[in-house]
Amino acid sequence: MTLRLPPPATEIPAATRRAFQRRLLAWYGRHRRNLPWRRTRNPYRVLVSEVMLQQTQVARVIPKYREWLKRYPSVEALARATTREVREAWVPLGYNIRPLRLRQIARIALRRHGGRIPGTREELLALKGIGPYTAGAVLSFAFGRDAPILDTNVRRVLRRVFLGETARPVDRALWALSGALLPAGRAYDFNQALMDVGATVCTARRPRCAACPLARLCASYPMT
Repeated sequence: MTLRLPPPATEIPAATRRAFQRRLLAWYGRHRRNLPWRRTRNPYRVLVSEVMLQQTQVARVIPKYREWLKRYPSVEALARATTREVREAWVPLGYNIRPLRLRQIARIALRRHGGRIPGTREELLALKGIGPYTAGAVLSFAFGRDAPILDTNVRRVLRRVFLGETARPVDRALWALSGALLPAGRAYDFNQALMDVGATVCTARRPRCAACPLARLCASYPMT
């Protein structure tokens, strides 16, 4: 196992950065997944999807996401729900603290933010249950901000492309790398593309390197 850091942003050649962005976005334009939460920019709905997706497979989340929004279509509706109601509505996603934290966020949004999910990183991180990834996701997917993300899929893609399969870099460095690669004004598509390529091509097991748009740039290619 190799312990080393990703190259600092200043050491990534501009041509490499542009090629990474171009190849990834072009691939996403052809292969993006059709997911229900990608049809909205409503911060509440985006947040619901992100909380549901924590440690849960997409296929399990899709029907529950639709059901949840029928029952709790707004921050106000969720804030009024009882503990028993939100727990029952969450079954069978597991990790049952998540719906209670989501309801608490809704109640705080009503008290402090006029019934809206806040739109700054600092305000989002102040809400229990929202970490750096979820904050970045809400900022980029709901508010259109140039905010980086780093989840399991993104971490794997960046590590393999820029360091190699056996490297184990610290998250702080990967966050910096994710931010350095982000094309101005394209955070929504770029971040979704990173997650999609990690979920469907650059998978943890049996990655499909021959189909990967980043293969020519990848330090791990070809995978053995």
